[in-house]
Amino acid sequence: MWLFSSKAPSGFSASSTAEEVTEGIDGNGLTAIVTGVSSGIGTETARVLALRGVHVVMAVRNMTAGGEVRETIMKENPYAKLHAMELDLSSMDSVKKFASDFKSTGLQLNILINNAGVMATPFMFSKDNIELQFATNHIGHFLLTNLLLENMKETAQITGKEGRIVNVSSRRHKFSYREGIRFDKINDQSGYNSLSAYGQSKLANVLHANELARRLKEDGLEITANSVHPGAIATNLFRHHSFVSGLINLLGKYVIKNVQQTVTLLKQAHKLKTIIWQESSGILAWI
Repeated sequence: MWLFSSKAPSGFSASSTAEEVTEGIDGNGLTAIVTGVSSGIGTETARVLALRGVHVVMAVRNMTAGGEVRETIMKENPYAKLHAMELDLSSMDSVKKFASDFKSTGLQLNILINNAGVMATPFMFSKDNIELQFATNHIGHFLLTNLLLENMKETAQITGKEGRIVNVSSRRHKFSYREGIRFDKINDQSGYNSLSAYGQSKLANVLHANELARRLKEDGLEITANSVHPGAIATNLFRHHSFVSGLINLLGKYVIKNVQQTVTLLKQAHKLKTIIWQESSGILAWI
């Protein structure tokens, strides 16, 4: 529930659900990869895309959890076209293997939603010895996108349907370190701040999408790239901060959105317009 919402010109508000804003959309014939589907936004995105007929590839680190999500969705929608594939974004080898395995399926690729992420973790390294948040939230998705870009180009050319790349960022991108992205200090533990490091990774998501969008447009390709702030949503992303997590569990239903109200990602995936979530006013603005 969201208490402070008003309807935008689109007719939707911050309390609108993904099902509501995608009603009437026919996604049959489309294939989407969604990362981080084992919980939260990823689960709901996969569920509603499948509900609209999209073939969803669930890219998950925990295959057991991914299988449980798939089983739950299939019980609700026996005709859903989805399957889970293993992907650990903190490992470049895992990303490369996922891309190779996906290509071997022969599936086309219309939509790539880079959703998975970790937030405000204690300082630790990825499997490639890169600070975990930057490695998982940015490097892994950056590599994944590059490895799958040719598939998306071919799909757009063959089908004549515009492709979509969506990076799930955060309003926190405005609150990175003072110097922005600390390229020469990514692995500097002495100056590490968990929330600033998260903001740094989310800023990288935005810059990646902006530059990719520019290049795709310059090359005349029918693929768009956008970064989105989905709004404040009650998920397990705050699990590394027990106090914040407790507040969300207690008060979240009154002041922040639930995962069913994850409208931004699904609109981005299907429509030819961009949605900006304006958190301060609780309005979805069309540009």
